[in-house]
Amino acid sequence: MNPLVSVSWLAERINDSNMDSNVDSLVVLDATLPPVGVTPAVDTHARYVERHIPGAVFFDIDALSDHATSLPHMLQSDEEFSRNISALGIGDGMTIVVYEQEGVFSAPRARWMMKAYGAKQVYLLDGGLKAWAEAGQPLQSGEVSRPQATFTAKLDRAQVKDFDQMQTMISARESHGPNGSQILDARSAGRFSGAAPEPRAGLSSGHMPGAISTPFLELVEEGRMKPAAQLRGVFAAKGVKLDQPMTTSCGSGVTAAVVALGLELAGADKVTLYDGSWAEYASRPEAVIEKDV
Repeated sequence: MNPLVSVSWLAERINDSNMDSNVDSLVVLDATLPPVGVTPAVDTHARYVERHIPGAVFFDIDALSDHATSLPHMLQSDEEFSRNISALGIGDGMTIVVYEQEGVFSAPRARWMMKAYGAKQVYLLDGGLKAWAEAGQPLQSGEVSRPQATFTAKLDRAQVKDFDQMQTMISARESHGPNGSQILDARSAGRFSGAAPEPRAGLSSGHMPGAISTPFLELVEEGRMKPAAQLRGVFAAKGVKLDQPMTTSCGSGVTAAVVALGLELAGADKVTLYDGSWAEYASRPEAVIEKDV
């Protein structure tokens, strides 16, 4: 099934669930992170409390990340994620729909996390809360608390790359040419080239050897992911081979999931994500950083 679902698709299923109190297999998640570089910071949780899709639970990506490391947004252990997701009322086998309050930024990361930990039916609401409201669908205010459920997280390590694996990929590409795994970097063109600074203090901008600049905003149009045909055109223009393995990266693993979603929509099926992303890579003294300026 398409990873994107429409407002009408979700509205129909919310209504069906409400009509049968014994059916509680659908859960909706607001997974909005504050936009980067906006001062004062946007309180996306407060915005959620003010208005959200009826029954939606707030999925706090920061809170659901590993706090035992200084790196941002790293995945938790299976046990910790199981406990936290169960407490949100999300259980095994449920259909999960993730949305964003506006635009496309962090909700794909929440969807990727749930799928990486074993959830099978996880979708993104096309157009997010904005499209829902514009369609005249009802909104709700206040916190939502769901009954405790049982979610059994088992991280699929094959979907995730770490620093050592990235080093191996880079070395293989340098040794055997461009026919190996591809690295798609979701950061801005300026940060990729080295012309613009990194937002995290102490990190050099630039890029990994052989990486392809793929700013995530190039995959988005009017608050939605571009259609599949347009996405294929974007990737083709960059020389991306959709039938070959590829790994997405960004600053902290969030917008890398936007690129991963774009690749999925375009038809790629050999996609992994570098969880540590540039926050980890650029902090390692042995990492080779290239600049185009």
